Amino acid sequence: MGEELSATQYLTFVLDNEVFAVDVARVREILEYTTVTRVPKTQKYMRGVINLRGGVVPVVDMRLLFGMSEADTTVNTCIIVMEIVTDGSAFVIGALADSVCEVMELDPDQIEAAPKVGSRINTDFISGMGKHNNEFIMILNIDKMLPDEASQSIEEMAEEAVATEHTELTE
Repeated sequence: MGEELSATQYLTFVLDNEVFAVDVARVREILEYTTVTRVPKTQKYMRGVINLRGGVVPVVDMRLLFGMSEADTTVNTCIIVMEIVTDGSAFVIGALADSVCEVMELDPDQIEAAPKVGSRINTDFISGMGKHNNEFIMILNIDKMLPDEASQSIEEMAEEAVATEHTELTE
């Protein structure tokens, strides 16, 4: 078999009326919004942690991470649980999204390089711009989505939450 690039499936979701996508292979599950336990002394975009079947999962507010305004939670607000890799370590994080759209397949010829200017977002996070029904979809490189200090604080949050889990986190 040749090295032909095949279509990739992406999970699309909305943040502040803009459509974003992540490789569906990195998505573990999609949860309805649940109460997030705040962890003190963390960045504002680190919303806190949730208890997922006995495991501690840090939750990131992608709107705040990308410099958008904080949103009120609605019936459509959800937490996308996905695996990211930073500094060779894999982490499971939850990412807050306004709503989830669909899983779609994009061929390599439907994806353009990320723009270098004019975006509200640091374009290192964007691996490309997908085109679907004459609309652009920002495809996120989730491994570069979080600033370097965030992976450190994710580890610390998980340790802190495990220490307090017995008193605060209940299902």
